[in-house]
Amino acid sequence: MTAVSDHPGERGADDPVKLIGIRESALSVDEVFAAVGDDAAGGIALFVGMVRNHDGGADVDALGYSCHPSAEAEMRRIAEKVVAEYPVRALAAVHRVGDLRVGDLAVVVGVSCPHRGDAFEACRKLIDDLKHEVPIWKHQKFSDGTEEWVGAC
Repeated sequence: MTAVSDHPGERGADDPVKLIGIRESALSVDEVFAAVGDDAAGGIALFVGMVRNHDGGADVDALGYSCHPSAEAEMRRIAEKVVAEYPVRALAAVHRVGDLRVGDLAVVVGVSCPHRGDAFEACRKLIDDLKHEVPIWKHQKFSDGTEEWVGAC
């Protein structure tokens, strides 16, 4: 009998990066969830980042995201780094740019792996690295009339 760890489903897929994008339109959790579906996956982890109504003790009215032209290529580079480190069956990441309101989705990422622990870890690495490395900037507008630029997501 073949050991479970020898089964092809226990390994990462050959081409697991299914969706990478920078969008000017509303994001869809359903689109990312569908992109990371895989019959060999025992776990799917999703992270959904949305615009909250406060930051640093101040009320936020709205914000805008802008990005460098290399942002999508950087997202792909980070995705490839994650799939090299974890047994990823499928991975997807989309980020919004433009003007957003409180409650709008700003980023949606998803990862599927044979087991839940790897899915959680890979998803966390994906969103953390995207936040720190992709050239996307946030311009927050506060209720008191002040504004602030925040680097990388």
